[in-house]
Amino acid sequence: MKYYMPVRVFDEKECVRNHADDIASFGRKALVVTGRSSSFSNGSYDDVKQALDDSGIDHEVFSEVEENPSTDTVLGAKERYASAGIDFVIGIGGGSPMDAAKAIALVLKHPEADPEYLYDPSRPSDALPVICVPTTCGTGSEVTGVSVLTRHDKKTKISMTHKVFPDLALIDGKYLRSASKTLIINSSVDALAHLLESALNAKADDYVQMTASAGLKLWAQTKDVLTGDREPSDEDRALLMRSSALGGMSIAGCGTSIPHALSYTLTYDMGLAHGRAVGYFLPGFVQAAVQKEREALLELAGFSDAGDLKSFIFKVFDGQVIPSEHLTRSFETVKNNPAKMKSASFEVDEQVLKKIVFG
Repeated sequence: MKYYMPVRVFDEKECVRNHADDIASFGRKALVVTGRSSSFSNGSYDDVKQALDDSGIDHEVFSEVEENPSTDTVLGAKERYASAGIDFVIGIGGGSPMDAAKAIALVLKHPEADPEYLYDPSRPSDALPVICVPTTCGTGSEVTGVSVLTRHDKKTKISMTHKVFPDLALIDGKYLRSASKTLIINSSVDALAHLLESALNAKADDYVQMTASAGLKLWAQTKDVLTGDREPSDEDRALLMRSSALGGMSIAGCGTSIPHALSYTLTYDMGLAHGRAVGYFLPGFVQAAVQKEREALLELAGFSDAGDLKSFIFKVFDGQVIPSEHLTRSFETVKNNPAKMKSASFEVDEQVLKKIVFG
């Protein structure tokens, strides 16, 4: 067994400002990679800017990262900042800015990179140092080497071949205070999927099971917040962030499985939020698992059975219905991907996959 998670993680109140010296250790000029608005309204950019200013570190801001960032966005940032003297990259936001930050750190290190470089395992994977400041509670991207990017040429999302782990993750639940309920639900269902898919992964070992189990226990404590049965406290927000990070650590050890693979075409074709798309397939995937494993994991997550999980997903996503033609494309995409078909800890053949997708 091998466990590799090289990210220094700090999880505390006022985390960014507390670790200004750690941020400053990476160089004299930073590129801040973020989305168009949320980091400027939830205080995360202000905290990073203050930390940089206090240390006398210059920075540029690239705030054009869209939801489900594309390879075009990544390479556009490279063209803009290749000669700007950037020493390190700071990704602020949800999975999209953090994933983009990793890819941008790679191509800034290799200015000759073209779109195919991102998917060519024969090319060097060294990148500029990356710091991640998560402001949502789903992707766990702050502790993984994965960068999922939209490929418009293939009409889907595909993980970059190169693994770029952040050097530093600074986690503070306060950034969720201004997040919408919808964003928190989408993010948290993604975290749940990471935890369950990793625990039911063919590559999962004892270390993956350790982080997945710990994350599910924390996630379960916030389930009634997601269903709207009570308002979140700052402790809930911290738990949401922590369970997300543990989900990231879990998938860093083994990768995602069937629900994530099925979700990507829905996101591309329908514009569905990632958590909503992956959550649609989660109950069927868990139901297909070996009974003993299924029951143990559902109990950790606070569900009585797979039907209870399905009812939860139905409630938090307002009874979403996916048109059959989109489900068919998801089904065909994964059916024709042998690696993904073998990614679960239980056998998934065409009939099992059909049941996961269509019920």
